[in-house]
Amino acid sequence: MVKLVAAAIVVAAAATVAVSSPWESSARSASGTSYEPALDPADFSTTIDNPYFPLPVGRTLVYRGVKDGQTQEDRVTVTDRTKTVAEGITARVVTDVATHDGQLLEKTSDWYAQDDEGNVWYLGETTAAYLPSGKVDTSGSWEAGVHDAEPGIVMEASPQIPDAYWQELLVGQAEDTAWIVDRGGSTTVPYGTLKNVLTTLEATRLEPGAYDQKVYAPGIGIVREQALTGPAEVAELVSVTG
Repeated sequence: MVKLVAAAIVVAAAATVAVSSPWESSARSASGTSYEPALDPADFSTTIDNPYFPLPVGRTLVYRGVKDGQTQEDRVTVTDRTKTVAEGITARVVTDVATHDGQLLEKTSDWYAQDDEGNVWYLGETTAAYLPSGKVDTSGSWEAGVHDAEPGIVMEASPQIPDAYWQELLVGQAEDTAWIVDRGGSTTVPYGTLKNVLTTLEATRLEPGAYDQKVYAPGIGIVREQALTGPAEVAELVSVTG
């Protein structure tokens, strides 16, 4: 089993966590943070081969779990499409289609690129949530370089405990951060038993006290994610093709 000691300690000591959070450790500005990475588009590639977050074109990963009180399946596909964001970086387009018993819940296109050092950056998304009322909510969409939105790292080239980093920043809408809390060990999901996993803890300044955990396996990427606080929410890897 994945060791959860580090994650449990962090959740239990939320006040302590806040002191070391990326948004607390960085200097403040009028918008709440001085985070503004200086990135050169020439340093990025759409070939993403980071061991803990590989995105080979044509790969499809299927996850199943529970969200918002109902079962959910997510089908994540690495497409051959690219997207050049406002900051000038060309990213790989990865789609995520969420369904419940065949009914469409959400459709998202995420944009990722890898820098010369091997860090994988998250550059934005277009997302549409299909509500029971029949309305479509696209409020989660954002793009690096638009409305002062900043990209973030989704996986480091060499993740080490206790690294902490921004994953995305659009003040008041998307302010996600992550910490490396464990390395090594194994975990079992419907796809199988996976070794040498990496565990991160995620939080957002927009929801103080809320924490999520993600487990990554080498050569695959995310194999499990779950909410550690609030309503039960979990997704586990079922299959990988491509």
